[in-house]
Amino acid sequence: MTNPATILEEIKAASSILLHCHPSPDPDSLGSTLAMKFAVESFGKKATVIAGDSETPPGFLHFPGAEDIVKKSFAEVDLKEFDLFLILDSGSPEMVSRKNTPTFPLSIKTLIIDHHASNKGYADINYIVTAPSTTYILYTLFKEWGIVFTPEISANLFIGMYTDTGGFRYPPTDYKVFEAAAELTKMYPEYTELVFTMENSQVKDGIYGQALALSSLQTFHNDQLVISAVPYSALAEKNISTSAISEGYIASMLKSVIGWNVAVSMVEIEPGRVKASFRTRDAKKFDVSKLAVAVGGGGHKAAAGAVFNTTLEEAINKIVESAKMLYNL
Repeated sequence: MTNPATILEEIKAASSILLHCHPSPDPDSLGSTLAMKFAVESFGKKATVIAGDSETPPGFLHFPGAEDIVKKSFAEVDLKEFDLFLILDSGSPEMVSRKNTPTFPLSIKTLIIDHHASNKGYADINYIVTAPSTTYILYTLFKEWGIVFTPEISANLFIGMYTDTGGFRYPPTDYKVFEAAAELTKMYPEYTELVFTMENSQVKDGIYGQALALSSLQTFHNDQLVISAVPYSALAEKNISTSAISEGYIASMLKSVIGWNVAVSMVEIEPGRVKASFRTRDAKKFDVSKLAVAVGGGGHKAAAGAVFNTTLEEAINKIVESAKMLYNL
């Protein structure tokens, strides 16, 4: 594995650094990117954060530094303006951009820091570590590098850890994560407001989207697999944005039901293109990262995702068949 000192050397050798948020960014993507922005700026470097494929969710706009995110996709960036592309929390090139997936190697130096086990290491330098979140990896790196934990850095690291651990409920959360959170909240005591604003910035389309998602449930394999599948036509009919449904939130809700061991939330974001999130009650028995990889995606044992360039029905069938083979259902 790449030595942390090597990563620091590459950052210090660059003068202009590009950072990005992955498609449909979660707080670990946004938090790790913004924390790294503040960290590299402390070395006197120029850091540019692009929004990537998606708009920054309303519930994340209060994260320190979010106001500086440039509304550009990866395809709109001139790489000649940068010396280094720091790729955070992105397990595959598709997580850099699904709309215009880049082909690696790029014309500039690339460096990955990530915690997704499915990441095969597609950059020039790869630092892929088993950890609760990418923000936790950055916390450990920043400690080693002697970075000062300012309120801005601390807030972004904390919110990424908080959400990717499910509020410190998911493995591999341990005492070290709590110690990190304690240190970060000491530096950013307004963390309760940070979480409250994030969790209470829902838009009405989100509620209507949840209603559609919950009204579309199907179960398979003796009810061990549950799928919510919302077609594009249903969203268009009710004039609901395709980004209104949080697939991860819906899938997490579904896996809370006893007996629904594997939960999948699917949204046809445009005709012939489907996003899916996978969750499980039992990550040891039902490793959903394997299911995601089998259908072209990736992620973690307890939470994963995929994108299908097929019809919604074809995507459902592929998941049902793959789950049967993988889990002997």
